[in-house]
Amino acid sequence: MEEVKKITGGIIISNEAKKEIEGQVKGISDFKKKIESSLKKNTTEIWEIIITSAIILDSSDIHIEPEEKRSKLRVRIDGVLQDIFYFDSQIRQALISRVKLLSGLKLNVTDRPQDGRFSILLGDLPIEMRVSSLPAEYGETIVLRILNPKKLIEVEAMGLRKDLLETFLQQIEKPNGMIIVTGPTGSGKSSTLYAFLKKINNPEIKVITIEDPIEYHLEGISQTQVDPAKGYNFSSGLRSIMRQDPDAVLVGEIRDLETASIALQAALTGHLVFSTLHANDAAGTIPRLLALEEKPSNIAPAINMAIAQRLVRRVCSKCVKMEKASPEEFTEIKKALQNLPENIKIPTISQGMKIPKAKGCKYCNSTGYKGRVAIFEALVKDDEIERFILTSPAASALNDLAIKKGMVPMRQDGFIKVLEGITTIDEIDKETTE
Repeated sequence: MEEVKKITGGIIISNEAKKEIEGQVKGISDFKKKIESSLKKNTTEIWEIIITSAIILDSSDIHIEPEEKRSKLRVRIDGVLQDIFYFDSQIRQALISRVKLLSGLKLNVTDRPQDGRFSILLGDLPIEMRVSSLPAEYGETIVLRILNPKKLIEVEAMGLRKDLLETFLQQIEKPNGMIIVTGPTGSGKSSTLYAFLKKINNPEIKVITIEDPIEYHLEGISQTQVDPAKGYNFSSGLRSIMRQDPDAVLVGEIRDLETASIALQAALTGHLVFSTLHANDAAGTIPRLLALEEKPSNIAPAINMAIAQRLVRRVCSKCVKMEKASPEEFTEIKKALQNLPENIKIPTISQGMKIPKAKGCKYCNSTGYKGRVAIFEALVKDDEIERFILTSPAASALNDLAIKKGMVPMRQDGFIKVLEGITTIDEIDKETTE
């Protein structure tokens, strides 16, 4: 294999090396064999194999976890961690030292967390790697987040229902107001916001972001990264951004009252503002902002739309089987999809209907799933909802009103995807509650 060229803060993997590994690694079992056969190579080459193989298999993260007598390599594929290989302590230490050098972490610091990043040029594709080290019982645990720009998709490719796609496109074309996306860590919030930015970006408007950190670089958009050590946080950064005459602003996350207040004021003064917030559902966005001690009189007129989302795994197209729903499954589907708005068209629900079942093959690493898709719910403000927000409502009451006015909850969106053959009941049950 061609020698890897070393560059400061990153590595270059040639097209030839990439193609060689692509030809050898088609699944998890191949990945394991490739690592096992490469342990006598130098540390840089082992890392090349690990990273390239992980990217080929569409991994989002690489984990090196020390145990008492050995260390484990795992990768996360479609949200699920997969065991790959066990290293002895000597190889583990060499791998950790190499990645710390690449990402600018201090080699002699092992008793506190560190964060860094480095770049990879995989053939012609630039990929950012975000690195986190954490002291653990038997040594440092290292996690590499793979920020593959190929993961960035257009709004139209997000797997949205037709009515929801139309709603999103209408809302992101508004000249002002705030759109907030909620969900747990790893639920695809940033990908949704980047899709929105890509859609609205054009030479006639100025778009600025403040992020922690910048995950993907978007052409034509000014992106900045918080640096708390220098006093540049979300609130101070957003205040500076507003002096740059932007048309649209992305605030990576609203964490405190000051950031919330500036973002809401920006939305009320002619700017389109995108952000994320930690809440369990779309309706929970409002109580969360109230909990930060923001005033209902600022929230109600500023919010255009609150979105909640989760990621579920897609059934593998190579091995999926459409099988007759059991009586229990039929009952669950029927219950989940009752009281859908009349404008939502779905396949017929009937006894004997067929639904997708995950089986497993080499293509999907015997999981039965390949890739992921988001399930959504979107609370769109109208005059009645705005007036209701002014009363500081509980999330449950606001959720009930939004559903009454046509919002399709995430669980229903998920079951529609089951009927469409995209995912399974197991996946929806795992990510949503009744």
